[in-house]
Parts: sequence; structure tokens; C-alpha cells
Amino acid sequence: MRTIKDHCGIFGIYNAPDAARLTYYGLHALQHRGQESSGIVTSTYDERRGRKIMPVYKDAGLVLDVFDDPAIFDTRLLGDAAIGHNRYSTSGSANNRANIQPFVVHYHNGNIALAHNGNLSNARELRRAFSERGTLFQTTSDSELILHLIAQSRRRKQIDQIIDALNQVEGAYSLVILTDDHLIAVRDPNGFRPLALGRIGDADKPGGAAYCVASETCAFDMIGAEYLRDIEPGEILVIDRKGCQTGRFKSYRLAQRYGVSQCVFEYVYFSRPDSKVFGEMVDKVRRKIGKQLAHDAPVPVVPPDEKQPIVISVPDSSNTATLGYVSECQKLGYRCRYEIGLIRNHYIGRTFIAPGQDTREMKVRCKFNTVEGVLKDRIVVMVDDSVVRGTTAKFLVNMIREAGAREVHFRVASPPVVSPCFYGMDFPSAEELLANKFDDVEAMARWLGVDSLAYLSVEGLMKAVRNANVSELGYCNACFTSAYPVPVEMGVTKEENEWR
Repeated sequence: MRTIKDHCGIFGIYNAPDAARLTYYGLHALQHRGQESSGIVTSTYDERRGRKIMPVYKDAGLVLDVFDDPAIFDTRLLGDAAIGHNRYSTSGSANNRANIQPFVVHYHNGNIALAHNGNLSNARELRRAFSERGTLFQTTSDSELILHLIAQSRRRKQIDQIIDALNQVEGAYSLVILTDDHLIAVRDPNGFRPLALGRIGDADKPGGAAYCVASETCAFDMIGAEYLRDIEPGEILVIDRKGCQTGRFKSYRLAQRYGVSQCVFEYVYFSRPDSKVFGEMVDKVRRKIGKQLAHDAPVPVVPPDEKQPIVISVPDSSNTATLGYVSECQKLGYRCRYEIGLIRNHYIGRTFIAPGQDTREMKVRCKFNTVEGVLKDRIVVMVDDSVVRGTTAKFLVNMIREAGAREVHFRVASPPVVSPCFYGMDFPSAEELLANKFDDVEAMARWLGVDSLAYLSVEGLMKAVRNANVSELGYCNACFTSAYPVPVEMGVTKEENEWR
């Protein structure tokens, strides 16, 4: 599956002398969650001005490109507290530089900065209300709405203003908020998006430990932080100086109106396999998903005198599920073996395709290549994590056949995608989804050009996830079922949600 765009990655750290550099490394580990832009904000005391300030550096591009000058960390991004953001736009224009996060404002209670992963499902309603009151907007991002709600709250204490603001928004939001005195981590009451808490050092050392929050725990591994726990759904965790010395922080709760519905697509595709998400390692969950797929749709049976089928993954997000699929097929008595039949080029940038060559097929060929010696004259079973429009899958199938495969069978480690997402994933409209263009799986198989096509069932996916993760919290699978856990404005496209 190559047509779903990642959402965003967020990182924050408090009480760390080299906060900006650690944030840089954290964002580098989270690069897979957003490649359009990157930014870091720090909090420091300005002797000349005699007050706290929040210097910010952000730009379009990858982390390594945006922060390519080491002097940024020595002369500008000073302080021992920072937040960072990698962006893929699911709301707001990708070409509007004002939308690059983190956002920083100065209001009557001081400085405040925010980085957001997710989508607010009531954003249009909130923005309309602000516009009627004459509020001016600097961006077309729904994240800015949260800052306006905070600034216009009539509560006196800053934490109460933040709680007041969050009680007025709906949808998916994991947030890191930096104030002059606190780092605040927030996860929406449904827990759609992941957010984890980590620690560097011990609380009993001079000055206390440094605490960090991140979309995925792979960011902690990068900087040597210890994973402590997840920020819980509906939790507002306030990290301050005293807490860094005692290990105890104030925590507030938002009301849960719709239960908990963590995004199951984090396990299917988004998160790195070396991350712990929603309390469990992604690698473990994906292997379970692959094993369940083997029960739902095993490899084809061939006569004993024929070469056994080979199973290949569409790298990289389906690699782990494919390993689980092959091992379980073999356990069930099916003849097959795992092979590397597709090679992915990891060095293709977003602007690699030259003018006049900007076709989807050329992009696929630039990103993937076949291993002809592995595929020639073989029965090939391709395993992918998901299929959305199906155009990339169709090109890959054609490449496998051109490499000489005798048969091509396609197995998908998730159910058919039938509905767009309103909680932070950039799915196409319902009409563009492959599963909605055809009446049955056989018709889809003919269009893709495969000898057989089979998906993991919704029941199989949820069974695999629950078997791998003992947590009793619920999951959102609306993209597979159209059962949206939080009300959304149906029929609103991404373009209509940009409020230009």
C-alpha cells in the first residue's frame, strides 16, 4: 500500500540541557510520519529582554535538510525545554508555509507553543464561530483553532484555559504544548493517535530527570530514553520542574463521550515495527496479523512435483506481516517459502521525478525494482499491508509478471478500505477507493491482473490485534467498516477543509 499518506510526528522534552538537539534526533526517528516540513520550538530566558522567549526554527523539507546548520542549536534554539513536529498535511494547505508547525503565540498569560498530530472533526464548526466573532487566522490548519480557544478562554489559570479549550474540540488529537513553565502532553478522549512518555536519567540526580513525549517509542531509542508508559486516552499530563525531581506530575482528565477507539491503522501501516504503540510492540502485532491472514487466505496448493510458491512482501511496511504469514502457512502444512522479490529504493525524494515523467507508473518504477532471478517461472504470492486506490498494486503486479512470474497471487494483511478517514489519515474520497469501484473481490482481482486476490477479514484483523495486545481498550476501524466512533461532517473533502 503506497497511497495513504502518513500523518504527523510530535516530540517534546523538558529539563534537558540540550533539548533542541534531542528533539532533532527524536524527529529524525519519526520522519516516516511526515515529510513535508519540520520544526522545533524551545523555551529560554532572554537576559536582554528580561523575560522568557520561545525561539522557533521551521521550514519545508525533511529533518536533515531543515536543520542542516549546526549553529541553529548553538545560537538560536536555546533552553532546556523543546517541542518538535514533522508534518504531513491532512488538514490545511500543504503549500502554505504558515501551516508549518509548531505554532507559537504570545498572549496575556505568556508564551505558548503547540504541535498537533490528528484531525479535529468539528473544525469547520469552530472556525465558522470564530470568523463570526471577527477572529483573524494566520493559517489554514485546524491546529490553530486550539490556540485561539486557549487565548479566548475566560478561565484565569493557564491549565484551566487549556482544559476549557480541549473540552470544545472533537476528533483526533495528540498534542505537545510548551508554556513558559511546563511541557503538557495531551491525548484525545478516544485515544485515536499514540503518545508515549519517556525519561532520561533519574529523578534523584541533581536537577532531576529529563522527561520526553513522542508519537512513537522509536524516538526514545534514538536518544537513550526509557519508555515509561502511554499518555492515557483523555489525559492531560503536566510536566514541570518539581515533577522532574520527584517523578510525580499532575494529571487531568477530559470527559469521554464516545469511549476509546485507538486507530488500528497504526498497527497495520503507520508505525515503525520497532516502536511500542498503544502498549504493545508493532512488530508483534503485525506478525499476529500475518498469521491470521494465513488462516483466512493461505498460499495456493500445488502438486508435490511442482516448485513450491514463493511469498514476497511489498517493502517495507508489509515485511513483518509477511514473515508471520509464511511461518503460519508452513505450520498449517502449506508448501511455501519467503523470498525477497522486490527491492525498494530508499533514496527517492519527493522531487525526484523530472517534468514530463510525473506519472504514477514511473514513480513506482523509481521506488521499486524486481529480482528477476527469484521471480522467473515461479508461483508468486505478494503480501501487502493494505490496498487503497489499487493503482500502485496494479503496477507492481505488472512488474512481477514482466519479471517472468508464472502466477501472481495477491494477499492483503487488512480488510478492504471502504471509507475515508476524518481523524488524521489522508485517504482518498470514497469514490476513489478500489473496494468501492467493484462489486466483488473477483472483479478487483481481474482489474489488478492477479490470479487470485484475498483480504484479511475485519474479524480476523481485530482478533489478531487483540491476541497480540492484552489491553482491553477499543480500536477505530472506520476505514474498513464505515462505523465512525466520533461524529464527523460527512462529504467534507480535504480541499474544502482548507478554508482559504
